[in-house]
Amino acid sequence: MSLQGIYFDHAATTPVHPEVVEAMLPFLREGFANPSSIHTAGRQVRKGVNEARDHVAGLLGAKAQEIVFTSGGTESNTMAIYGAAFSQESAGKRGHIVTTAIEHPAVLSACAFLEKRGHRVTYVRPNNKVRVEAQSIAEALEPDTYLITMMLVNNEVGTIQPVAEVAGIARARGILMHCDGVQGVGKIPARVSDLGVDLFTFTGHKFSGPKGCGALYIRDGVELTPISAGGKQEQGRRGGTENVAGIVGFGKACELAGGNLDGNSNHVRQLRERLLSQLGDVSSVRINGDIEHTVPHIANVCLVYVDALLLMLNLSQRKIFISVGSACASGKLEPSYVLRSAGMSDFASFTSVRFSLGPSNTPEEADEVARNVSELATLLRQVRTPEEIGQCDENCPCLWQEGVA
Repeated sequence: MSLQGIYFDHAATTPVHPEVVEAMLPFLREGFANPSSIHTAGRQVRKGVNEARDHVAGLLGAKAQEIVFTSGGTESNTMAIYGAAFSQESAGKRGHIVTTAIEHPAVLSACAFLEKRGHRVTYVRPNNKVRVEAQSIAEALEPDTYLITMMLVNNEVGTIQPVAEVAGIARARGILMHCDGVQGVGKIPARVSDLGVDLFTFTGHKFSGPKGCGALYIRDGVELTPISAGGKQEQGRRGGTENVAGIVGFGKACELAGGNLDGNSNHVRQLRERLLSQLGDVSSVRINGDIEHTVPHIANVCLVYVDALLLMLNLSQRKIFISVGSACASGKLEPSYVLRSAGMSDFASFTSVRFSLGPSNTPEEADEVARNVSELATLLRQVRTPEEIGQCDENCPCLWQEGVA
């Protein structure tokens, strides 16, 4: 099965790099032994896991023993947040957590669960450019705050959050700092020593690695209560036989990302600028987010009076794949909680789409996407009336800038 078309949804997942596939294949064939086995076959497989851990640690600037392999970003986030909270509970305490209103659902769900267990959570809202101010985090702290959890890059809009600044605030107060780095690793520099975090989440399938394998960085000296019962794998921090092929592929993806970071970033940034330049010729198009603090691969735009879901579906029919805000299981488009938290109206959600690019995309593809979006925008503005979509109001991003048509 091959993808025929233009894939501009790399923030959701990415194609696996051919070198990653090649690295994984021996561990799907002859290298099938359990890495915990002490016989020769097991030790050979263990060597592959150890080498992968070195590559993963190298990309983050961490020590190998600080890396715990998981099934992906959701599990890593859960391990970090629950692990910190359960450590509090083991000491007979229920404390305070600070997070942001624009976090991934994995983080928000974990925090909501802990609220039911008696912990208190403050959800800090971003500014109207979908960036959380470090001062807002500082003002939310309470005497018993024990954890701050904050994403590095917002997956929907692409804004880079001030993690290093917030980590400095946390460190001065003796508060654990967790960062969900899923959308940043492999796209921008993300070294834990520079960020100053205690816990850091990321996963391989966002930068040409396999799905089903991620990692949690746990700084030396940080103690978390394990949340997986049984097994002594991963230095006793996560039970279960390792996904060896996935881990090896993950390690290879980290090695490739580290070696190609600058080149890939420059290439993708140029494509993004090319795309946005041409979309700028379409009437009433506005960029969501903070253009001064953004990753190179994501562009979230509001096409005023264009139904985003219809645009996505029509592009899909033309073999062009992008994404819209938050779609529920029924396929009905729901208002984006990310844009809502930034003070935007539901209208902004219903008319906003996300383009996310990768190293394999080309300038010709950017041109083709822009041409099709322009053509469909004209058509769809005639298909549905503004009243059917939802009126543009004072909270729409287009009214924060001059020149809206």
